[in-house]
Amino acid sequence: MAAGAVAAATAILVLAAAAAAVSGLPAINVTAMVFEEGFAPLFGQDNILRSADGRTVSLLLDRSTGSGFISSSMYQHGFFSASIKLPSDYTAGVVVAFYVSNGDVFEKRHDELDFEFLGNIRGKPWRVQTNVYGNGSVSRGREERYVLPFDPTTEFHRYSILWTAAAVAFYVDDVPVREVRRSPAMGGDFPSKPMSLYATVWDASTWATSGGRYRVNYRYGPFVASFTDLALLGCRADPIRMVPAGGGSCAADEEALRASDVAVMTVEKLQAMRRFREHNMVYSYCYDTRRYPAALPECDVVESERRRFKDSGHLRFALRRRGPRRSGRGAAAARAAASRAAADLAAAKTKQAADM
Repeated sequence: MAAGAVAAATAILVLAAAAAAVSGLPAINVTAMVFEEGFAPLFGQDNILRSADGRTVSLLLDRSTGSGFISSSMYQHGFFSASIKLPSDYTAGVVVAFYVSNGDVFEKRHDELDFEFLGNIRGKPWRVQTNVYGNGSVSRGREERYVLPFDPTTEFHRYSILWTAAAVAFYVDDVPVREVRRSPAMGGDFPSKPMSLYATVWDASTWATSGGRYRVNYRYGPFVASFTDLALLGCRADPIRMVPAGGGSCAADEEALRASDVAVMTVEKLQAMRRFREHNMVYSYCYDTRRYPAALPECDVVESERRRFKDSGHLRFALRRRGPRRSGRGAAAARAAASRAAADLAAAKTKQAADM
């Protein structure tokens, strides 16, 4: 996005207004784009299915491969967002990721900001994990894990990453769920180099569900993750020269981003974030004294929050949620939907072959 685009993008499409109304927070205003405007296939191209208008992309995981896409440019700070619907039914071992990274360019000193959605056995909820890496600091994982307060497989929900020079924030349906403010003590652990946006679905049987106890069962596949309302807001940058891709400066974009509604943490946002964390967070590295006897410098240890966690960083008591049980009929419907997705993919492949 050209310099000044952040400031120009303030008066446009409102996404997920209903979710914002439920949270009591104003909806985040962003511009949605079609796939070709800002993205390209990354891997598993035959398992990437696009809608006719190019605004929705489905990624499939089957026995042959997973799939993924990547932004066409790298960005020096920005706001990255998508509405995502996750695979349903038995999803153990399946990971859907929405993240920014520069691992393809800076292999041993990469930066990364993650949403990782971790599948589960039938009847157990999807969990989402956020993480922050800077300059290859993979030995100092900064994971937080949450149980989502809704079923992410029945409809789209929006997930957003805000990255400025001062802070990182993760949003779920316009509600901030985590903020990491840059501190001098973090040093290079705070991400600072240009990053691309990625979306992937893949087989993580070795670790994703109960430490690898439950693996991907392809009888329930293909596993389909759909993405829509794709948004990129930021300054395109050359990752090697560390300068704006089109020349000029990213300073105006950075200033506009930091002054935007999404970046300003109001009292209402902070209260909503505290409520989300109180009701949904099930692991935090800040309370994991086995790994980190002294909390990492950016940790804002809240005593009332800390008391709910063991020294392993995990919640002391399992969260109990009421909700409709998935009946056998519902499971059959989910498998039928997956079969229809596979049929749609096969039809698309046949049409593509006929057109060549």
